Amino acid sequence: MSLPPPAAVSPSLIRGYAPQPGAYNEIADAGGRLRPAWESLVRRFDTLGPDAIRERWTAAQRVIQENGVTYNVYGDPRGMHRPWELDPVPLMLGAEEWADLQAALIQRARLLETIVGDLYGPNRLLKNRDLPADLVYANPNFLRPCVGITPPRGRFLSLQAFDLARNPEGKWWVVNDRTQAPSGAGYALENRLIISRILPDLFRDVGVSRLARFFARLRDSLAALSPRATADPHVVLLTPGPHNETYFEHAYLARYLGFTLAEAGDLTVRDEAVFLKTLGGLEPVDVILRRTDDSFCDPLELRGDSALGVAGLVRAAAAGNVAIANALGSGLIETQSVMPFLPALSRQLLGEDLKLPSVATWWCGQPGELGYVLDHLPELVIKSAFSGDPMPPVFGSSLSAAQLDELQQRIAEQPHRYVAQESVALSTAPVWQDAGFHPRHFMLRVYVAAVDEGGRDGYAVMPGGLARVSAAQDSMVVSMQYGGGSKDTWVLSPEPVSPFSLLQSESRPTPVVRAGHRLPSRVADSMFWLGRYVERAENLTHLLRAILLRLTEETSPCGSPEQARLFDALSLDTGSPHEPVDTGDLFADHAAAMRHIAGVVFEVDAYNSLASCVDRVQELGSIVRDRISLDTWRVLRQMRGALREDAAHRLDPTHVLTCLDHLAVPFAAFAGLSNESMTHGHGWRFLDLGRRVERAFALVRWMKALLVEPDPNEPMVLNALLSVSSSEMTYRSRYRMSVQAMPTIDLLLLDESNPRSVAFQLLKMEENVSALPGDRSEARRTPEQREVLSMLASLRLADAEALARTDPAGRRAKLGALLDSLGAALPAFSDLLNSRYLIHAQPHQTSFQPLETPLNSEEETL
Repeated sequence: MSLPPPAAVSPSLIRGYAPQPGAYNEIADAGGRLRPAWESLVRRFDTLGPDAIRERWTAAQRVIQENGVTYNVYGDPRGMHRPWELDPVPLMLGAEEWADLQAALIQRARLLETIVGDLYGPNRLLKNRDLPADLVYANPNFLRPCVGITPPRGRFLSLQAFDLARNPEGKWWVVNDRTQAPSGAGYALENRLIISRILPDLFRDVGVSRLARFFARLRDSLAALSPRATADPHVVLLTPGPHNETYFEHAYLARYLGFTLAEAGDLTVRDEAVFLKTLGGLEPVDVILRRTDDSFCDPLELRGDSALGVAGLVRAAAAGNVAIANALGSGLIETQSVMPFLPALSRQLLGEDLKLPSVATWWCGQPGELGYVLDHLPELVIKSAFSGDPMPPVFGSSLSAAQLDELQQRIAEQPHRYVAQESVALSTAPVWQDAGFHPRHFMLRVYVAAVDEGGRDGYAVMPGGLARVSAAQDSMVVSMQYGGGSKDTWVLSPEPVSPFSLLQSESRPTPVVRAGHRLPSRVADSMFWLGRYVERAENLTHLLRAILLRLTEETSPCGSPEQARLFDALSLDTGSPHEPVDTGDLFADHAAAMRHIAGVVFEVDAYNSLASCVDRVQELGSIVRDRISLDTWRVLRQMRGALREDAAHRLDPTHVLTCLDHLAVPFAAFAGLSNESMTHGHGWRFLDLGRRVERAFALVRWMKALLVEPDPNEPMVLNALLSVSSSEMTYRSRYRMSVQAMPTIDLLLLDESNPRSVAFQLLKMEENVSALPGDRSEARRTPEQREVLSMLASLRLADAEALARTDPAGRRAKLGALLDSLGAALPAFSDLLNSRYLIHAQPHQTSFQPLETPLNSEEETL
């Protein structure tokens, strides 16, 4: 939907918006006119209205709860795991302003890298008295055991963060430099995923710069630090553990970047090398992305009372056998005491004037600065000179005369321990409250990563960041520890943005039936088709979610070029053999894609749609209701309830995704209940056979659509295939960052230990068929046994490497031939099963034609 022209806008949501005196107003200028970067957002919010915004925000809060996004706060009355606070109104920044800010951030990152490299290396800054010795040697974050250790590529700071604020005139200041183990980038990404999901049209229309590319470059730059020459370096994210306040982010980033999440107890140092302890033995670790503070990282060399460190880590780093990001000791310059020296150091070390100033800061370790601070205490904020000191900030304006005198005395006794800063009047941005916009003070944390640029060191800036807002209108405190919230930050792109190429059991006591002939054919038939339709609906749901997420969200570090191939797979799942679906270029036309997806999801009469599959599940469930538990019946009912269509939001991707997300819970509950609450007799075996047959054939279809003809963007196609087949985490746990065809084919086709592979389905099918009733006096195997064993043998004899190899025509011909063979054998197996056990229950049909047999034909066989 296109946005109305400015003249047609009636910004009713901000009519009562009252700017804070003395603070820069982000949304409007002094005359009340909207700033250009905010116009589209205000128009869209005004068009949506309070009710629609409230509805979307309720959905977003549910996502936060379901995703388990937390910020751990000790002693919080709501529990330590406090739900993450997010505001639905993003902070808007224009492209031109961001370009200037980005250049200044890169300069500051280069400067801090140069400073910390000198202080742990040649130490010229101290020798030449460019920095006072007290500023370094009195700092507890200066780690003497790390002096002389040169990290890989000489890179001390792989990731830096800067807390920014505007002055009343609108100029950006740096309030804090974060160089030790910067937090918040994962929360910024989660904020983006949630806000882009509830505002997909606005997100797409205004041209918001994506975050994924930044994380991809960060991931690659960390991997490049590996001291070993390996194509698949082992990167671990070192976390203090689940009680850390940002543990959610640690797990989130490890999963997103494909790294191993490890606590100190998971690692050990042997022969000055770091290893990860696994059940299969010790695996070498190449790179550690640490979220543990410097001094806690090694109880042998640094802090002896630390239970969060790895003994010998410093020596391993000194030997060059592991890269640590950020390098141990980098917390040395995470102090505001260095800020007054940065302008001169920038001119000296970089030959440039400092582009991004710091908040006016005075380190009291110098006589002149000490005198100024003591004379102006009521106007300043007093802080500890060194990070890690438990002293909270002291606002001079809030102190009595006696308290000021006491503070002056403390500063005068140990001046080098204190730093003073100008009291910052934080600018204000709108938050959504009481069905309207209200101003809150905020601070913006931005992130800069050191990356490789054509063989030389460079920097990438996250286009956005983590905006933290105050809890109350009259508060300047934006800390999450004290009730602050957060915002997504949207940086408008100057160029078009490419599209993103879980019940209490009440089962009835049922006598165990061990003889197959005691199970009515109708029940066996219905159980078989119930399994088929549930699995088909679940498979279709996985595929549709993958497509929608790529249309509306930022799910991959490299965009979504695999969309076209996913639409091809969707056409195979939903197309009639008489009228194939032509998806064409749906992936490039958002509106057409949404119309097609809405039809596949909601149209009950559409051929093999999700709604028709779920309706058939309901009918089959009612047929076998006396054979299933009450909870299982409730779960089957929940499937339809989750798919209830709202005509007004039929084409709203947020609504469609919400429906699909709700379906995931009853599918999982059905699988658990059918396995745990049903006797594993013949009825259960037919149910399980239906699920295994359908799952195997879906995998064959998807692999044929996505792998036989290699795609130029194959890593993304492989990621999509792993995602829709629910095998992504299994793959990552084995291969970490390397996404390749051969291990993917092995995992999804040949691996008999993977519950989602074709081979695993065949194993379970063979087990079930062998346990079905038959003449045990005959030594011969039944035809259906022979068929499934033949398929299983073809997989056991296959070579994954040969299957992944392409022929001169660029096709994986051997893989295609094997998939074609399986695609023919699976229907043959189903026909044999029908002929032996179910032929008298309904007219014969070919099982792998789309599932359209009228259910009354099954009723007629009673």
